[in-house]
Amino acid sequence: MSTEQKKTILITGSTDGIGLATARMLASMGHQVLLHGRNPTKLEEVEKALAALTGDGQVEIYVADLSLIANVEALAKAVAEKHNKLDVLINNAGVYNALNPVTKDGLDVRFVVNAIAPYLLTQRLLPLLGTSGRVINLSSAAQSTVNPKALTGQVSLSDGAAYAQSKLALTMWSRSLGLSLKEQGIAIIAVNPGSLLGSKMVKQAFGVSGGDIRIGAEILSRAALADEFATASGQYFDNDSGNFASPHPDALNPHKSQEILRIIEKILADRVIAL
Repeated sequence: MSTEQKKTILITGSTDGIGLATARMLASMGHQVLLHGRNPTKLEEVEKALAALTGDGQVEIYVADLSLIANVEALAKAVAEKHNKLDVLINNAGVYNALNPVTKDGLDVRFVVNAIAPYLLTQRLLPLLGTSGRVINLSSAAQSTVNPKALTGQVSLSDGAAYAQSKLALTMWSRSLGLSLKEQGIAIIAVNPGSLLGSKMVKQAFGVSGGDIRIGAEILSRAALADEFATASGQYFDNDSGNFASPHPDALNPHKSQEILRIIEKILADRVIAL
C-alpha cells in the first residue's frame, strides 16, 4: 500500500467487540490505527497483537475514560499532539448497562459515552480531519425519542431506554452537523453496524451470543474507506437492510436535531468547555 493510500484512523473502544474487529481489519490492510481503551493492560495486549499482524507496527494506543468530559479533552489533545492529520474518526465506544449510571459530571454514563463524548471528540478533532476526513458514528436500530431531562442528567432511565435515547441523540447530531459541514468536504455518517452482533455489550444486555462480529467490522471498514460514503455526510446507513435508510423520524426533523445539539453544547459549556 502506498503512503498516499495509507489512512490514519482513530477507533474509540477498540479493545474488544466490533471496535477490535474493525481495528484488526484496518491494521491488516496496512492502515495506521490509533487504538483507544480505558484499560491500559488490555490496550497494550491489543497493540502487541495488531503490531504483529501489520508487521510494521503502525499502531498507537491512547488511554481515556470517555465517561469523563476531562478525559475526552485529554484524548483529543493527545491525538493532536502526535498527528496533524486524521483521515477517519470511528466513534465506536458504547455503554449499555452500568451499575452506577451517574458520572462524576452528574450525567448519565450512557448519554455521555454514546452521544456527548463523540460530539466533543469530533469537534476537537475537526481541524485534523481537514476537508476530506470522515467521522463514522456507531448508531443502532434501537432509537427512541430523547428526553432532554435524561440527556442533562435530571431524570434517570432504565438501561434499554437510556441506550436507545442516547443512540438517537448521536444520530440526530450526526445528521445536523454532517449536513452543515458537507460543503467543506467532511463526511459525518451514523451507521447501525447490524443488530445483535456478538459483542460483549450484546451478551451483557441480552444474554445472547449474537451474530458474526465481522459483519460490523466490514461495514465500518467500508464506511471508513469506500467512495460511496465520501459524499454521504448527514446520512444514516442501516446495515440490517444493507443500505442508506431513514433513521428515527426525530433525526429527520431539523428543529428537533438542532435542539439536541444545543443541549449537548450547553452541557459541555456548563462544564467550563468552550466549543
